[in-house]
Amino acid sequence: MADPQLVLAERVSDAIVAAFGAGFRDADPLVRPSSFADFQANVALPLARRLGRPSREVAAAVAERLSVADMSAPPEVSGPGFINFTLRDDWIAGQATSLRSDDRLGVAGTADPLTVIVDYSSPNIAKEMHVGHLRTTIVGDAIVRVLEFIGHRVIRDNHVGDWGTQFGMLIEHLQDAGESSAEADLLRTDPNTFYADARRKFDTDPGFAERSRARIVLLQGGDPDTMAIWRELMDLSKAYLRRMYDLLRVTLTDDDIRGESFYNEMLPDVVHELVAKGLAVDSDGALCVFPDGFTGRDGSPLPLIIRKRDGGYNYATTDLATIRYRVDKLSCDRAIYVVGSDQTLHFQMVFAVARAAGWIPPGASFEHVPIGMVQGPDGGRLRTREGDTPALSGLLDAAVRRARAILEEQGASERFDETELAAIAEAVGIGAVKYADLSTAHNSSYIFDLDRMISFRGNTGPYLQYAAVRIRSIFRKYGQNVGGITSPIAVTAPAERALALRLLGFGAAVSAVAETCEPHGLSGYLFDVASLFTTFFEECPVLKAPSEELRESRLALCALTLGVLTRGLELLGVPVPEQM
Repeated sequence: MADPQLVLAERVSDAIVAAFGAGFRDADPLVRPSSFADFQANVALPLARRLGRPSREVAAAVAERLSVADMSAPPEVSGPGFINFTLRDDWIAGQATSLRSDDRLGVAGTADPLTVIVDYSSPNIAKEMHVGHLRTTIVGDAIVRVLEFIGHRVIRDNHVGDWGTQFGMLIEHLQDAGESSAEADLLRTDPNTFYADARRKFDTDPGFAERSRARIVLLQGGDPDTMAIWRELMDLSKAYLRRMYDLLRVTLTDDDIRGESFYNEMLPDVVHELVAKGLAVDSDGALCVFPDGFTGRDGSPLPLIIRKRDGGYNYATTDLATIRYRVDKLSCDRAIYVVGSDQTLHFQMVFAVARAAGWIPPGASFEHVPIGMVQGPDGGRLRTREGDTPALSGLLDAAVRRARAILEEQGASERFDETELAAIAEAVGIGAVKYADLSTAHNSSYIFDLDRMISFRGNTGPYLQYAAVRIRSIFRKYGQNVGGITSPIAVTAPAERALALRLLGFGAAVSAVAETCEPHGLSGYLFDVASLFTTFFEECPVLKAPSEELRESRLALCALTLGVLTRGLELLGVPVPEQM
Protein backbone atom coordinates (compact mmCIF):
# COMPACT_ATOMS: atom_id res chain seq x y z
CA MET A 1 0.00 0.00 0.00
CA ALA A 2 1.82 3.10 -1.23
CA ASP A 3 1.55 6.11 -3.46
CA PRO A 4 2.02 4.85 -7.04
CA GLN A 5 4.22 7.78 -7.95
CA LEU A 6 6.65 6.87 -5.18
CA VAL A 7 6.57 3.17 -6.05
CA LEU A 8 7.30 3.91 -9.70
CA ALA A 9 10.11 6.30 -8.76
CA GLU A 10 11.79 3.52 -6.78
CA ARG A 11 11.36 1.02 -9.63
CA VAL A 12 12.77 3.48 -12.19
CA SER A 13 15.71 4.24 -9.92
CA ASP A 14 16.50 0.51 -9.66
CA ALA A 15 16.28 0.19 -13.46
CA ILE A 16 18.70 3.11 -13.94
CA VAL A 17 21.26 1.41 -11.70
CA ALA A 18 20.73 -1.89 -13.50
CA ALA A 19 21.29 -0.18 -16.85
CA PHE A 20 24.17 2.20 -16.09
CA GLY A 21 25.68 1.24 -12.73
CA ALA A 22 25.57 2.31 -9.07
CA GLY A 23 27.12 5.67 -9.92
CA PHE A 24 23.73 6.75 -11.26
CA ARG A 25 21.79 5.98 -8.06
CA ASP A 26 21.59 9.74 -7.45
CA ALA A 27 19.58 10.37 -10.65
CA ASP A 28 16.12 11.76 -9.97
CA PRO A 29 13.63 9.40 -11.70
CA LEU A 30 11.44 12.44 -12.49
CA VAL A 31 8.18 10.48 -12.29
CA ARG A 32 5.22 12.81 -12.77
CA PRO A 33 1.50 12.46 -13.59
CA SER A 34 0.94 12.47 -17.34
CA SER A 35 -1.86 13.46 -19.69
CA PHE A 36 -0.80 10.62 -22.05
CA ALA A 37 -0.73 7.86 -19.41
CA ASP A 38 -1.08 7.64 -15.64
CA PHE A 39 2.55 8.59 -14.99
CA GLN A 40 5.61 9.48 -16.99
CA ALA A 41 9.33 9.22 -16.18
CA ASN A 42 11.37 12.01 -17.79
CA VAL A 43 14.75 10.93 -16.47
CA ALA A 44 16.16 9.90 -19.86
CA LEU A 45 16.79 13.49 -20.99
CA PRO A 46 19.15 14.51 -18.13
CA LEU A 47 20.72 11.03 -18.17
CA ALA A 48 21.46 11.37 -21.87
CA ARG A 49 23.49 14.51 -21.19
CA ARG A 50 25.55 12.70 -18.54
CA LEU A 51 26.06 9.64 -20.71
CA GLY A 52 26.56 11.40 -24.04
CA ARG A 53 24.02 9.12 -25.68
CA PRO A 54 20.68 9.75 -27.46
CA SER A 55 17.87 10.23 -24.94
CA ARG A 56 15.50 7.80 -26.62
CA GLU A 57 18.21 5.11 -26.52
CA VAL A 58 18.72 5.81 -22.82
CA ALA A 59 14.96 5.58 -22.19
CA ALA A 60 14.79 2.23 -23.98
CA ALA A 61 17.64 0.88 -21.84
CA VAL A 62 15.84 1.92 -18.64
CA ALA A 63 12.47 0.59 -19.82
CA GLU A 64 14.01 -2.77 -20.72
CA ARG A 65 15.17 -3.24 -17.12
CA LEU A 66 12.01 -2.01 -15.39
CA SER A 67 10.22 -4.48 -13.12
CA VAL A 68 6.65 -3.17 -13.06
CA ALA A 69 4.57 -6.05 -14.43
CA ASP A 70 2.78 -6.43 -11.08
CA MET A 71 1.39 -2.89 -11.22
CA SER A 72 1.56 -1.56 -14.78
CA ALA A 73 1.10 -2.46 -18.40
CA PRO A 74 4.43 -2.70 -20.25
CA PRO A 75 6.01 0.79 -20.16
CA GLU A 76 6.14 2.65 -23.45
CA VAL A 77 8.80 5.04 -24.68
CA SER A 78 7.53 8.11 -26.53
CA GLY A 79 8.87 11.36 -27.96
CA PRO A 80 12.49 12.18 -27.15
CA GLY A 81 12.58 9.58 -24.35
CA PHE A 82 9.55 9.79 -22.07
CA ILE A 83 8.69 6.49 -20.33
CA ASN A 84 4.91 6.15 -19.95
CA PHE A 85 3.17 3.98 -17.35
CA THR A 86 -0.48 2.88 -17.38
CA LEU A 87 -1.34 1.24 -14.09
CA ARG A 88 -3.29 -1.99 -13.96
CA ASP A 89 -6.89 -1.68 -12.78
CA ASP A 90 -6.54 -4.66 -10.42
CA TRP A 91 -3.43 -3.08 -8.82
CA ILE A 92 -5.27 0.21 -8.24
CA ALA A 93 -8.25 -1.66 -6.78
CA GLY A 94 -6.06 -3.76 -4.50
CA GLN A 95 -4.16 -0.75 -3.20
CA ALA A 96 -7.41 1.15 -2.58
CA THR A 97 -8.83 -1.83 -0.69
CA SER A 98 -5.73 -1.98 1.51
CA LEU A 99 -5.93 1.77 2.10
CA ARG A 100 -9.52 1.38 3.28
CA SER A 101 -8.38 -0.80 6.20
CA ASP A 102 -5.55 1.56 7.22
CA ASP A 103 -6.48 3.95 10.03
CA ARG A 104 -3.82 6.38 8.79
CA LEU A 105 -5.02 6.18 5.18
CA GLY A 106 -1.51 5.69 3.85
CA VAL A 107 0.16 8.49 5.82
CA ALA A 108 3.44 7.09 7.12
CA GLY A 109 4.60 8.10 10.56
CA THR A 110 8.08 9.53 10.86
CA ALA A 111 10.95 7.23 11.81
CA ASP A 112 12.84 10.22 13.21
CA PRO A 113 10.59 12.30 15.48
CA LEU A 114 11.82 15.85 15.97
CA THR A 115 11.03 18.57 18.46
CA VAL A 116 9.42 21.22 16.28
CA ILE A 117 8.38 24.66 17.47
CA VAL A 118 5.77 26.44 15.40
CA ASP A 119 5.61 30.17 16.12
CA TYR A 120 2.25 31.42 14.85
CA SER A 121 -0.72 33.76 15.36
CA SER A 122 1.17 36.22 17.64
CA PRO A 123 -1.39 39.02 18.04
CA ASN A 124 -0.85 42.02 20.28
CA ILE A 125 -2.29 41.90 23.77
CA ALA A 126 -5.06 44.42 24.57
CA LYS A 127 -5.93 44.85 20.90
CA GLU A 128 -8.44 42.92 18.85
CA MET A 129 -7.10 40.45 16.31
CA HIS A 130 -7.37 41.91 12.82
CA VAL A 131 -7.44 40.32 9.38
CA GLY A 132 -3.65 40.34 9.27
CA HIS A 133 -3.63 37.71 12.03
CA LEU A 134 -6.02 35.45 10.13
CA ARG A 135 -3.45 33.80 7.88
CA THR A 136 -0.65 33.44 10.44
CA THR A 137 -3.13 31.73 12.75
CA ILE A 138 -4.79 29.41 10.23
CA VAL A 139 -1.69 28.40 8.25
CA GLY A 140 0.30 27.87 11.44
CA ASP A 141 -2.36 25.66 12.98
CA ALA A 142 -2.62 23.51 9.84
CA ILE A 143 1.15 22.98 9.89
CA VAL A 144 0.96 22.02 13.57
CA ARG A 145 -1.82 19.49 12.97
CA VAL A 146 0.05 17.81 10.11
CA LEU A 147 3.37 17.63 11.97
CA GLU A 148 1.70 16.07 15.00
CA PHE A 149 -0.10 13.53 12.81
CA ILE A 150 3.22 12.61 11.19
CA GLY A 151 4.57 11.93 14.68
CA HIS A 152 6.74 14.90 15.60
CA ARG A 153 6.72 16.48 19.06
CA VAL A 154 5.22 19.88 18.32
CA ILE A 155 5.42 22.89 20.63
CA ARG A 156 2.93 25.62 19.79
CA ASP A 157 4.32 29.06 20.53
CA ASN A 158 2.09 32.12 20.50
CA HIS A 159 4.69 34.89 20.62
CA VAL A 160 2.23 37.64 21.52
CA GLY A 161 3.12 41.31 21.78
CA ASP A 162 2.68 41.80 25.53
CA TRP A 163 5.55 44.14 26.42
CA GLY A 164 6.64 47.57 25.31
CA THR A 165 5.89 51.25 25.51
CA GLN A 166 2.16 50.99 24.77
CA PHE A 167 1.59 49.08 28.01
CA GLY A 168 2.31 52.08 30.17
CA MET A 169 -0.55 53.84 28.39
CA LEU A 170 -2.91 50.85 28.66
CA ILE A 171 -2.17 50.15 32.31
CA GLU A 172 -2.69 53.78 33.25
CA HIS A 173 -6.00 53.88 31.35
CA LEU A 174 -7.21 50.73 33.09
CA GLN A 175 -6.15 52.20 36.43
CA ASP A 176 -8.14 55.38 35.71
CA ALA A 177 -11.23 53.50 34.55
CA GLY A 178 -11.26 50.92 37.32
CA GLU A 179 -10.99 47.19 36.81
CA SER A 180 -14.74 46.64 37.31
CA SER A 181 -15.84 49.46 35.02
CA ALA A 182 -17.68 49.26 31.71
CA GLU A 183 -14.54 50.65 30.08
CA ALA A 184 -12.47 47.77 31.47
CA ASP A 185 -15.04 45.31 30.19
CA LEU A 186 -14.16 46.47 26.66
CA LEU A 187 -10.99 44.42 27.01
CA ARG A 188 -13.25 41.37 26.84
CA THR A 189 -15.70 42.60 24.23
CA ASP A 190 -14.03 45.30 22.15
CA PRO A 191 -10.31 45.65 22.93
CA ASN A 192 -9.73 47.92 19.93
CA THR A 193 -12.02 50.56 21.45
CA PHE A 194 -10.20 50.30 24.78
CA TYR A 195 -6.87 50.76 23.02
CA ALA A 196 -8.18 53.66 20.92
CA ASP A 197 -9.54 55.42 24.02
CA ALA A 198 -6.21 55.03 25.78
CA ARG A 199 -4.36 56.31 22.71
CA ARG A 200 -6.65 59.34 22.44
CA LYS A 201 -5.99 60.26 26.07
CA PHE A 202 -2.27 59.81 25.56
CA ASP A 203 -2.28 62.14 22.56
CA THR A 204 -4.51 64.84 24.08
CA ASP A 205 -3.83 64.80 27.83
CA PRO A 206 -0.22 65.77 28.71
CA GLY A 207 -0.71 64.69 32.32
CA PHE A 208 -1.90 61.25 31.27
CA ALA A 209 1.00 60.94 28.81
CA GLU A 210 3.49 61.81 31.53
CA ARG A 211 1.95 59.27 33.92
CA SER A 212 2.00 56.63 31.16
CA ARG A 213 5.72 57.14 30.54
CA ALA A 214 6.38 56.88 34.25
CA ARG A 215 4.29 53.70 34.32
CA ILE A 216 6.50 52.18 31.60
CA VAL A 217 9.54 52.69 33.82
CA LEU A 218 7.72 51.01 36.72
CA LEU A 219 6.68 48.12 34.48
CA GLN A 220 10.16 47.52 33.12
CA GLY A 221 11.55 47.76 36.62
CA GLY A 222 9.19 45.05 37.90
CA ASP A 223 7.14 47.24 40.26
CA PRO A 224 4.75 44.79 42.03
CA ASP A 225 1.62 46.96 41.80
CA THR A 226 2.22 47.72 38.10
CA MET A 227 2.95 44.09 37.37
CA ALA A 228 -0.32 43.09 39.05
CA ILE A 229 -2.26 45.44 36.75
CA TRP A 230 -0.31 44.14 33.75
CA ARG A 231 -1.27 40.58 34.68
CA GLU A 232 -4.92 41.63 34.91
CA LEU A 233 -4.62 43.14 31.45
CA MET A 234 -3.13 39.87 30.22
CA ASP A 235 -5.94 37.78 31.73
CA LEU A 236 -8.62 39.93 30.13
CA SER A 237 -6.92 39.70 26.74
CA LYS A 238 -6.44 35.95 27.06
CA ALA A 239 -10.17 35.52 27.58
CA TYR A 240 -10.77 37.34 24.29
CA LEU A 241 -8.16 35.23 22.49
CA ARG A 242 -9.75 32.03 23.79
CA ARG A 243 -13.07 33.02 22.23
CA MET A 244 -11.45 33.83 18.91
CA TYR A 245 -9.44 30.63 18.78
CA ASP A 246 -12.49 28.56 19.71
CA LEU A 247 -14.47 30.19 16.90
CA LEU A 248 -11.65 29.53 14.43
CA ARG A 249 -11.25 25.92 15.63
CA VAL A 250 -7.60 26.66 16.35
CA THR A 251 -5.67 24.50 18.81
CA LEU A 252 -3.82 27.31 20.62
CA THR A 253 -4.40 27.60 24.38
CA ASP A 254 -3.27 29.91 27.19
CA ASP A 255 -0.42 27.50 27.90
CA ASP A 256 0.99 28.17 24.43
CA ILE A 257 1.43 31.90 25.06
CA ARG A 258 5.06 32.85 25.49
CA GLY A 259 5.14 36.54 24.70
CA GLU A 260 7.83 39.16 24.50
CA SER A 261 7.71 39.68 28.26
CA PHE A 262 8.86 36.09 28.82
CA TYR A 263 12.28 36.91 27.39
CA ASN A 264 12.74 40.31 29.02
CA GLU A 265 15.26 39.20 31.65
CA MET A 266 17.32 37.35 29.02
CA LEU A 267 17.99 40.41 26.86
CA PRO A 268 21.05 41.85 28.69
CA ASP A 269 22.82 38.50 28.45
CA VAL A 270 22.10 38.30 24.71
CA VAL A 271 23.75 41.68 24.20
CA HIS A 272 26.64 40.85 26.51
CA GLU A 273 27.48 37.63 24.65
CA LEU A 274 27.28 39.27 21.22
CA VAL A 275 29.66 41.97 22.41
CA ALA A 276 32.01 39.41 23.98
CA LYS A 277 32.13 37.44 20.71
CA GLY A 278 32.99 40.57 18.77
CA LEU A 279 29.77 40.47 16.77
CA ALA A 280 28.08 43.57 18.24
CA VAL A 281 29.71 46.95 17.72
CA ASP A 282 28.82 50.55 18.50
CA SER A 283 27.19 52.45 15.64
CA ASP A 284 26.20 56.05 16.37
CA GLY A 285 25.46 55.15 19.97
CA ALA A 286 23.48 52.01 19.22
CA LEU A 287 24.77 48.44 19.47
CA CYS A 288 24.49 46.69 16.13
CA VAL A 289 25.47 43.45 14.46
CA PHE A 290 26.35 43.57 10.76
CA PRO A 291 25.76 40.01 9.50
CA ASP A 292 27.67 38.98 6.38
CA GLY A 293 25.88 39.29 3.07
CA PHE A 294 23.32 41.94 4.03
CA THR A 295 23.70 45.36 2.45
CA GLY A 296 21.51 48.38 1.84
CA ARG A 297 20.68 49.90 -1.52
CA ASP A 298 23.90 51.88 -1.47
CA GLY A 299 25.93 48.73 -0.84
CA SER A 300 26.77 49.61 2.76
CA PRO A 301 26.51 46.90 5.46
CA LEU A 302 23.00 46.54 6.88
CA PRO A 303 22.76 46.68 10.70
CA LEU A 304 20.65 44.58 13.03
CA ILE A 305 20.11 46.84 16.03
CA ILE A 306 20.16 44.93 19.31
CA ARG A 307 20.28 47.89 21.72
CA LYS A 308 19.03 51.35 20.89
CA ARG A 309 20.78 54.64 21.71
CA ASP A 310 18.55 55.12 24.76
CA GLY A 311 19.58 51.72 26.12
CA GLY A 312 16.31 50.01 25.23
CA TYR A 313 15.99 46.69 23.43
CA ASN A 314 13.91 45.93 20.38
CA TYR A 315 12.32 43.05 18.47
CA ALA A 316 15.64 41.75 17.14
CA THR A 317 17.01 41.35 20.66
CA THR A 318 13.90 39.52 21.79
CA ASP A 319 13.98 37.27 18.73
CA LEU A 320 17.60 36.35 19.41
CA ALA A 321 16.78 35.55 23.03
CA THR A 322 13.90 33.43 21.78
CA ILE A 323 16.22 31.39 19.57
CA ARG A 324 18.60 30.74 22.47
CA TYR A 325 15.75 29.64 24.69
CA ARG A 326 14.23 27.36 22.06
CA VAL A 327 17.53 25.61 21.43
CA ASP A 328 18.95 25.52 24.97
CA LYS A 329 15.77 24.92 27.00
CA LEU A 330 13.36 23.29 24.57
CA SER A 331 15.91 21.24 22.59
CA CYS A 332 14.43 22.49 19.34
CA ASP A 333 15.39 20.60 16.16
CA ARG A 334 13.24 22.69 13.85
CA ALA A 335 11.59 26.08 14.34
CA ILE A 336 8.94 27.34 11.95
CA TYR A 337 8.01 31.03 12.08
CA VAL A 338 4.62 31.68 10.45
CA VAL A 339 4.88 35.44 10.11
CA GLY A 340 4.04 38.07 7.49
CA SER A 341 6.21 38.24 4.39
CA ASP A 342 7.17 41.84 5.24
CA GLN A 343 9.37 40.37 7.99
CA THR A 344 11.43 38.20 5.62
CA LEU A 345 14.59 40.32 5.73
CA HIS A 346 14.30 40.69 9.51
CA PHE A 347 14.26 36.93 10.05
CA GLN A 348 17.02 36.30 7.54
CA MET A 349 19.25 38.67 9.50
CA VAL A 350 18.20 37.34 12.91
CA PHE A 351 18.89 33.74 11.86
CA ALA A 352 22.24 34.77 10.36
CA VAL A 353 23.30 36.50 13.59
CA ALA A 354 22.17 33.54 15.69
CA ARG A 355 24.20 31.16 13.54
CA ALA A 356 27.25 33.41 13.69
CA ALA A 357 26.93 33.43 17.49
CA GLY A 358 26.71 29.64 17.55
CA TRP A 359 23.20 29.64 18.98
CA ILE A 360 21.71 27.56 16.16
CA PRO A 361 23.57 24.23 16.14
CA PRO A 362 24.45 22.38 12.94
CA GLY A 363 21.52 20.32 11.77
CA ALA A 364 18.89 22.49 13.42
CA SER A 365 16.51 24.20 11.01
CA PHE A 366 15.05 27.67 11.56
CA GLU A 367 12.56 28.59 8.84
CA HIS A 368 10.40 31.58 8.05
CA VAL A 369 7.08 30.70 6.40
CA PRO A 370 6.20 34.07 4.83
CA ILE A 371 2.51 34.96 4.81
CA GLY A 372 1.07 37.10 2.04
CA MET A 373 -1.42 39.92 2.44
CA VAL A 374 -5.20 39.65 2.59
CA GLN A 375 -6.42 42.11 -0.02
CA GLY A 376 -9.56 44.12 -0.61
CA PRO A 377 -11.51 44.18 -3.89
CA ASP A 378 -9.14 46.81 -5.30
CA GLY A 379 -6.13 44.56 -4.82
CA GLY A 380 -4.75 46.70 -2.01
CA ARG A 381 -4.71 45.98 1.71
CA LEU A 382 -8.15 45.06 3.04
CA ARG A 383 -9.58 48.03 4.93
CA THR A 384 -12.86 49.27 6.38
CA ARG A 385 -14.71 52.26 4.92
CA GLU A 386 -12.96 54.37 7.53
CA GLY A 387 -9.57 53.18 6.26
CA ASP A 388 -8.82 50.93 9.23
CA THR A 389 -7.70 47.31 9.13
CA PRO A 390 -10.87 45.25 9.70
CA ALA A 391 -11.30 43.43 12.99
CA LEU A 392 -11.20 39.67 12.51
CA SER A 393 -14.32 39.10 14.59
CA GLY A 394 -16.41 41.26 12.25
CA LEU A 395 -15.22 39.39 9.17
CA LEU A 396 -15.95 36.01 10.75
CA ASP A 397 -19.42 37.13 11.88
CA ALA A 398 -20.14 38.30 8.33
CA ALA A 399 -19.01 34.92 6.96
CA VAL A 400 -21.34 33.03 9.30
CA ARG A 401 -24.25 35.31 8.41
CA ARG A 402 -23.57 34.86 4.70
CA ALA A 403 -23.39 31.09 5.10
CA ARG A 404 -26.69 31.05 6.96
CA ALA A 405 -28.39 33.14 4.28
CA ILE A 406 -27.27 30.71 1.56
CA LEU A 407 -28.38 27.70 3.62
CA GLU A 408 -31.79 29.27 4.19
CA GLU A 409 -32.13 29.96 0.47
CA GLN A 410 -31.69 26.23 -0.02
CA GLY A 411 -34.41 25.39 2.50
CA ALA A 412 -32.17 24.45 5.44
CA SER A 413 -34.51 26.14 7.94
CA GLU A 414 -37.17 23.58 7.04
CA ARG A 415 -34.85 20.64 7.72
CA PHE A 416 -33.04 21.77 10.87
CA ASP A 417 -34.04 23.41 14.13
CA GLU A 418 -32.48 26.72 15.17
CA THR A 419 -29.63 25.21 17.17
CA GLU A 420 -28.68 22.82 14.36
CA LEU A 421 -28.90 25.50 11.69
CA ALA A 422 -26.74 27.91 13.72
CA ALA A 423 -24.07 25.23 14.19
CA ILE A 424 -24.08 24.31 10.48
CA ALA A 425 -23.90 27.95 9.42
CA GLU A 426 -20.92 28.51 11.71
CA ALA A 427 -19.11 25.42 10.39
CA VAL A 428 -19.74 26.44 6.79
CA GLY A 429 -18.86 30.12 7.28
CA ILE A 430 -15.71 29.55 9.33
CA GLY A 431 -14.72 26.61 7.15
CA ALA A 432 -15.10 28.74 4.02
CA VAL A 433 -12.82 31.48 5.35
CA LYS A 434 -10.20 29.00 6.53
CA TYR A 435 -10.20 26.97 3.33
CA ALA A 436 -9.94 30.09 1.15
CA ASP A 437 -6.81 30.99 3.06
CA LEU A 438 -5.33 27.48 3.09
CA SER A 439 -5.98 26.88 -0.61
CA THR A 440 -3.75 29.86 -1.47
CA ALA A 441 0.04 29.55 -1.41
CA HIS A 442 1.08 31.02 1.93
CA ASN A 443 3.42 33.59 0.40
CA SER A 444 0.78 34.81 -2.07
CA SER A 445 -1.84 37.46 -1.45
CA TYR A 446 -5.53 36.87 -2.05
CA ILE A 447 -8.71 38.92 -2.21
CA PHE A 448 -11.12 38.52 0.69
CA ASP A 449 -14.41 37.88 -1.14
CA LEU A 450 -17.17 36.23 0.91
CA ASP A 451 -19.33 35.52 -2.15
CA ARG A 452 -16.50 33.52 -3.69
CA MET A 453 -15.49 31.85 -0.43
CA ILE A 454 -18.99 30.72 0.53
CA SER A 455 -19.89 29.17 -2.77
CA PHE A 456 -20.88 25.56 -3.24
CA ARG A 457 -19.13 25.50 -6.61
CA GLY A 458 -15.44 25.49 -7.44
CA ASN A 459 -12.45 25.19 -5.16
CA THR A 460 -14.12 26.29 -1.92
CA GLY A 461 -14.59 24.97 1.59
CA PRO A 462 -18.37 24.49 1.21
CA TYR A 463 -17.82 22.43 -1.96
CA LEU A 464 -15.55 20.02 -0.08
CA GLN A 465 -17.81 19.97 2.97
CA TYR A 466 -20.79 19.16 0.77
CA ALA A 467 -18.92 16.28 -0.90
CA ALA A 468 -18.39 14.70 2.53
CA VAL A 469 -21.99 15.37 3.57
CA ARG A 470 -23.25 13.81 0.33
CA ILE A 471 -21.33 10.61 1.06
CA ARG A 472 -22.79 10.44 4.55
CA SER A 473 -26.27 10.81 3.07
CA ILE A 474 -25.61 7.78 0.85
CA PHE A 475 -24.94 5.65 3.91
CA ARG A 476 -27.97 7.03 5.74
CA LYS A 477 -30.15 6.02 2.80
CA TYR A 478 -28.51 2.62 2.69
CA GLY A 479 -29.04 2.15 6.42
CA GLN A 480 -25.48 1.01 7.00
CA ASN A 481 -22.71 2.53 9.07
CA VAL A 482 -19.63 3.58 7.11
CA GLY A 483 -17.44 1.35 9.24
CA GLY A 484 -19.60 -1.66 8.44
CA ILE A 485 -18.51 -1.72 4.79
CA THR A 486 -15.75 -4.31 4.38
CA SER A 487 -16.09 -5.38 0.75
CA PRO A 488 -13.10 -5.10 -1.58
CA ILE A 489 -12.98 -2.22 -4.04
CA ALA A 490 -13.19 -3.06 -7.73
CA VAL A 491 -12.43 -0.82 -10.70
CA THR A 492 -15.07 -1.18 -13.42
CA ALA A 493 -15.47 2.32 -14.91
CA PRO A 494 -13.20 5.25 -15.83
CA ALA A 495 -14.63 7.58 -13.15
CA GLU A 496 -14.24 4.83 -10.57
CA ARG A 497 -10.64 4.28 -11.63
CA ALA A 498 -9.74 7.98 -11.58
CA LEU A 499 -11.12 8.44 -8.06
CA ALA A 500 -9.47 5.32 -6.65
CA LEU A 501 -6.12 6.25 -8.17
CA ARG A 502 -6.20 9.78 -6.74
CA LEU A 503 -7.08 8.48 -3.28
CA LEU A 504 -3.81 6.56 -3.25
CA GLY A 505 -1.92 9.88 -3.14
CA PHE A 506 -3.23 11.01 0.25
CA GLY A 507 -0.15 9.92 2.20
CA ALA A 508 2.20 11.76 -0.13
CA ALA A 509 0.04 14.92 -0.01
CA VAL A 510 0.11 15.01 3.81
CA SER A 511 3.82 14.20 4.04
CA ALA A 512 4.60 17.02 1.61
CA VAL A 513 2.97 19.55 3.97
CA ALA A 514 5.21 18.34 6.81
CA GLU A 515 8.27 18.87 4.62
CA THR A 516 7.40 22.11 2.84
CA CYS A 517 4.95 23.82 5.25
CA GLU A 518 2.62 24.43 2.28
CA PRO A 519 -0.95 23.48 3.27
CA HIS A 520 -2.26 24.65 -0.10
CA GLY A 521 -0.84 21.45 -1.60
CA LEU A 522 -3.13 19.35 0.61
CA SER A 523 -6.04 21.70 -0.12
CA GLY A 524 -5.54 21.23 -3.86
CA TYR A 525 -5.34 17.46 -3.44
CA LEU A 526 -8.62 17.36 -1.49
CA PHE A 527 -10.32 19.49 -4.14
CA ASP A 528 -9.19 16.97 -6.75
CA VAL A 529 -10.69 14.15 -4.68
CA ALA A 530 -13.99 16.02 -4.20
CA SER A 531 -14.19 16.83 -7.91
CA LEU A 532 -13.45 13.24 -8.93
CA PHE A 533 -16.04 11.99 -6.45
CA THR A 534 -18.65 14.29 -7.98
CA THR A 535 -17.93 12.81 -11.41
CA PHE A 536 -18.01 9.29 -9.97
CA PHE A 537 -21.32 9.98 -8.20
CA GLU A 538 -22.87 11.27 -11.44
CA GLU A 539 -21.57 8.47 -13.66
CA CYS A 540 -21.49 5.40 -11.41
CA PRO A 541 -24.72 4.49 -9.57
CA VAL A 542 -23.99 3.42 -6.02
CA LEU A 543 -27.19 2.31 -4.30
CA LYS A 544 -28.72 1.45 -7.69
CA ALA A 545 -25.66 -0.39 -8.99
CA PRO A 546 -26.55 -3.30 -11.32
CA SER A 547 -25.35 -5.93 -8.85
CA GLU A 548 -25.02 -6.33 -5.10
CA GLU A 549 -21.28 -6.98 -5.45
CA LEU A 550 -20.76 -3.76 -7.40
CA ARG A 551 -22.91 -1.78 -4.96
CA GLU A 552 -20.79 -3.00 -2.04
CA SER A 553 -17.60 -2.15 -3.94
CA ARG A 554 -18.79 1.35 -4.69
CA LEU A 555 -19.92 1.83 -1.12
CA ALA A 556 -16.40 0.85 -0.03
CA LEU A 557 -14.96 3.43 -2.44
CA CYS A 558 -17.36 6.03 -1.02
CA ALA A 559 -16.23 5.13 2.50
CA LEU A 560 -12.57 5.53 1.54
CA THR A 561 -13.32 8.88 -0.09
CA LEU A 562 -15.14 10.07 3.02
CA GLY A 563 -12.22 9.01 5.19
CA VAL A 564 -9.72 10.92 3.07
CA LEU A 565 -11.88 14.06 2.86
CA THR A 566 -12.69 14.22 6.56
CA ARG A 567 -9.17 13.38 7.72
CA GLY A 568 -7.67 15.85 5.25
CA LEU A 569 -10.02 18.66 6.26
CA GLU A 570 -9.39 17.84 9.92
CA LEU A 571 -5.65 18.25 9.34
CA LEU A 572 -6.37 21.64 7.76
CA GLY A 573 -8.61 22.57 10.69
CA VAL A 574 -11.71 22.90 8.49
CA PRO A 575 -14.89 21.61 10.21
CA VAL A 576 -17.22 19.21 8.40
CA PRO A 577 -20.86 19.23 9.54
CA GLU A 578 -22.80 15.97 9.58
CA GLN A 579 -25.50 17.48 7.38
CA MET A 580 -25.98 20.66 5.36
